[in-house]
Amino acid sequence: MPVLTRLMPSPVVVDIRAGALDDLPTILTDQRIAPTGKLAFAVSGGSGKALQERFAPLFPGAQWFSQADGTLDGAIALADAIKKAGRYDALVSLGGGKVVDCAKYAAARVGLPLVAVATNLAHDGLCSPVATLDNDAGRGSYGVPSPIGVVIDLDVIRDAPVRFVRAGVGDVICKISCVADWELSNKVNGELVDGLAASMARQSAHAVLRHPGGVGDDAFLTVLAESLVMCGLSMSVAGDSRPASGACHEISHAFDLLFPKRNALHGEQCGFGGAFATFLRGDLETAGEMAQTLRRHGLPVLADEMGFSRQDLVEAVLFAPQTRPGRYTILEHLDYNADQIKDAYADYAKAIGS
Repeated sequence: MPVLTRLMPSPVVVDIRAGALDDLPTILTDQRIAPTGKLAFAVSGGSGKALQERFAPLFPGAQWFSQADGTLDGAIALADAIKKAGRYDALVSLGGGKVVDCAKYAAARVGLPLVAVATNLAHDGLCSPVATLDNDAGRGSYGVPSPIGVVIDLDVIRDAPVRFVRAGVGDVICKISCVADWELSNKVNGELVDGLAASMARQSAHAVLRHPGGVGDDAFLTVLAESLVMCGLSMSVAGDSRPASGACHEISHAFDLLFPKRNALHGEQCGFGGAFATFLRGDLETAGEMAQTLRRHGLPVLADEMGFSRQDLVEAVLFAPQTRPGRYTILEHLDYNADQIKDAYADYAKAIGS
């Protein structure tokens, strides 16, 4: 009888702890990552630049690039600059989500493995096979290889604005809704659900949802970081973003496209969207638990807490299915008109918004 196995792309190094960056030189000289020690670094203008000052003396032969601005043009410019500069064993990203997404795209374009060094925990893109980049049409998602290494130093995370850590909480907790949307599509349309990917995403969400700690607690930050990595890996297992992107992400993308000048973070929008979508699904107990956890960590649970009016919310929910054509979630299933959305949100706000 044949033995069946699943080969899953995953990092060869995942280092999550206080002081992890002290061992970055050792990690980057790993023969599986950089056999010749020739490295390219992509850095952000803030936290990444500070880390460049710290590590540049330790990597005298490295090249440092600052084109990673979160846009498709920036990612292409980064790839072109790397190609012109020489040959490297690996690309290392130092910074937040915009830098790692640009670096993932650029690394794929030039055929280099990527080591992602996170300076905040704002969302699950750190270890995912997806690069989300601003483009001329708004924002697009691009399939890329997952990072070969992930380094998260809790000392660095604590120095980041606490709002970014809170946003990561929202982006993890909403996976409860994402998996439920996937299972709904299976029930209605027969869409196949990958049980391993679904389990990884859902259990990551529950680990954060029920953890008693807070954003200043190393034990909680470790669980949050591990959960963000696991959510990224769940997408690699599934082969797309399905276990980690449902109605909550459709709503978030709609907010971004319809109201680009608002300053709510992706994870804040997704946390709210996950609680609201769970309410729409009729799971009032879980929606209440999600909202309670979001509030405990200082995250919004109502549209106006993110700077959106009720009419903005109605427009976003109406538009949301257009952001992911072909994806079936509770929004497509209910197919509410504007008045029905308005009434449903009023019920949600009354039930769990206070």
